[in-house]
Amino acid sequence: MKRSLKFRHFKRYKDIGLLALRYGDSDTVHDIGVDDVLKDGQMANGDPSTPDELANELERMGPTFVKLGQVLSSRVDLLPERYIKALSRLQDKVKPFPYSEVEEIITQELGVRISKAFACFEHEPIAAASLGQVHAARLRDGRAVVVKVQRPGIRKQIAEDLEVLEELASFLERHTRAGKRYQFLRVLEEFRHTLLQELDYQREASNLTTLATNLKDFGGIKVPLPVKNYTTRHVLTMERIEGAKITEIGPLVRLEINTAELAEELFRAYLKQILVDGVFHSDPHPGNVFLTTDGRIALLDLGMVGYTSPSMQDALLKLLLAISEGNSEEAADIAIRLSETTSRFNETDFRRRISQLVAERQQADLSKYDVGKAILVLGQSAGETGLFVPTELTMLGKTLLQLDEIGRILDPQFNPNESVKRNASAILNQRMRKSATTGKAFATLLEAKEFMGALPTRLNKIMDAVGNAELEVKVRAADATLFLEGFQKVANRIASGLILAGLIVGAALLMRVDTTFRIFGYPGLAMLCFLAAATGGFWLVLSIFFNDQRNRRRLRDKYDR
Repeated sequence: MKRSLKFRHFKRYKDIGLLALRYGDSDTVHDIGVDDVLKDGQMANGDPSTPDELANELERMGPTFVKLGQVLSSRVDLLPERYIKALSRLQDKVKPFPYSEVEEIITQELGVRISKAFACFEHEPIAAASLGQVHAARLRDGRAVVVKVQRPGIRKQIAEDLEVLEELASFLERHTRAGKRYQFLRVLEEFRHTLLQELDYQREASNLTTLATNLKDFGGIKVPLPVKNYTTRHVLTMERIEGAKITEIGPLVRLEINTAELAEELFRAYLKQILVDGVFHSDPHPGNVFLTTDGRIALLDLGMVGYTSPSMQDALLKLLLAISEGNSEEAADIAIRLSETTSRFNETDFRRRISQLVAERQQADLSKYDVGKAILVLGQSAGETGLFVPTELTMLGKTLLQLDEIGRILDPQFNPNESVKRNASAILNQRMRKSATTGKAFATLLEAKEFMGALPTRLNKIMDAVGNAELEVKVRAADATLFLEGFQKVANRIASGLILAGLIVGAALLMRVDTTFRIFGYPGLAMLCFLAAATGGFWLVLSIFFNDQRNRRRLRDKYDR
């Protein structure tokens, strides 16, 4: 029988197939062709590759898998922590492609030779990555720039690799429990979207311009602007940033620059990006953050950006505040509202895990506790209990985790939790100002005009129906019996409350009637009414409490089934 393409791909990418099967907890390891892939016995003998070996293998397999590893490093809901740590160190380690190819690509993209477009152009790249490499240059007008050139043939290679990954994800989703649980095809689709965006340098140029505009009020933050006429889908020309990586800051620099203020401003800038602007730099690892020669923070490599809708921004702000304040119930409620539940969702287990997370956080040193890590652990708990958190939440966790690291490089005493609390009111004010636009005001006025215009007609119809005894109230109840039971309980409680109120009023009036029968020195009949009212009130409160608890458990059991 002719082997299908997917199993040839399994053999070609055996290591990633083995990893996926191992964590997929395969139900059908002996499907046709799979036993051939696993004939070396690694799965059967329980001898899986180590996390570091997996990271090395992804580097050897090429740029698509390097990017896949970088994306998976933020998915704590999919991989164990030891793999997350190994993949988070995954960097592009590739050889630069020849200058002759660089010259050919730039000439083809810009329509002119390099010698015509640039006053000087360095032949040796200053950085080489899996998708492209960067050269220093100078424009004819004297401006210092860097030119990012896409690696030749990279689109074709990525298209082939994505085809392989799609078949692998499809196989795992059909034949493994984890594949069904975590919906590998959906994860792959998100990865494909991110990767294709990163291949479009015009989109990256647009991201640079947008971010520079949004952060113009932050004097300590610098975003390099693109050079419009020198940018295409495969070539990106932008301002050159003079400085060094944030990880290379020396002790003398710390004496000259207030790094604590820079850390606070950087964190505040990211909160504004995520919770106000809706567009944020989603990959702020230390290699993409520079300290400029004039003492500012420069954000580089905006190929990967995240987006948040206004409703998502509200929910994320509430979630950040709940985690910072240690409110586990609020954090769990928000996460459930944000996420997609499945038939196997165990709400009790999820809430227990979040409570444990918050308890551990309260016992730890808050200045050393990562708010980003807390969000990622929340996402992991959600995945393990049958809850699909939105991509924005995992991306937020990854971004904040990287940001926490940068903040502590700048200032070892930086406390992200306190920064969230300090900036919450400012974020809310900015969101209010953003929502109070002229367009929204006009839309509200138009809706009010439409409502007021139709109001007299609607009132006339209602009054005519009342006058003609034609007014009807129709209630559609999913469970009529339950609905009637609820009304009966309300009526009983109201009646009981009225009787108790009558006893209290009667007792108060009887207090003025002097009798020989006394209790505790007060008129006996009045005291008996008071005692009856107190006993009845206590019984009513207990009855309400226990009945509500019983009904809540009954409804939970009903929907769990």
